[in-house]
Amino acid sequence: MFSPSVLGFAATSGTGKTSLLTKLIPILKAHNLQIGIIKHSHHDFEMDQPGKDSFRLREAGATPVMLVSRYRRAIITELSADTDISLTEQLALFPNAGLDLILVEGFRHERYPKIELVRPNLGKPLLYPEDPSIIAIASDQPLLTPPDLPCLDLNDTQAIAKFVIEIFLKRQRD
Repeated sequence: MFSPSVLGFAATSGTGKTSLLTKLIPILKAHNLQIGIIKHSHHDFEMDQPGKDSFRLREAGATPVMLVSRYRRAIITELSADTDISLTEQLALFPNAGLDLILVEGFRHERYPKIELVRPNLGKPLLYPEDPSIIAIASDQPLLTPPDLPCLDLNDTQAIAKFVIEIFLKRQRD
């Protein structure tokens, strides 16, 4: 069975991961790639709305709760606040049928292929010296990187898409 490739985008908060992905996904889709995404959040979030039946059922203790319409499906599963979550576990649960690529935002401390986003003006330390799974850097300023670590222009989404398609996905398929 074919498994989609997994590529992450890692950076500290405020670097622009989501902004980049919202521009990158349409370009990748224009190349007939089917894209899924896993976004890691450090915050509690609520997808359901108080007063709705699915919210009331979950509040009553049901977990998981699946909400289905002819347009979309959502599964809400309660997790223990002290549970460590891993990318491997999330990938195992992710519906990947028909996908070519799963993009991951976050899980920056796990080892899987990822592009590090850098804005030197934020003054944050680089991740790549400690993380051999970083396959490229995307920065809004030129950086001196090792010869085997491409440095892409963070503001050139077309160039990042070209790297994903022509370098990353080609390597994954070879």
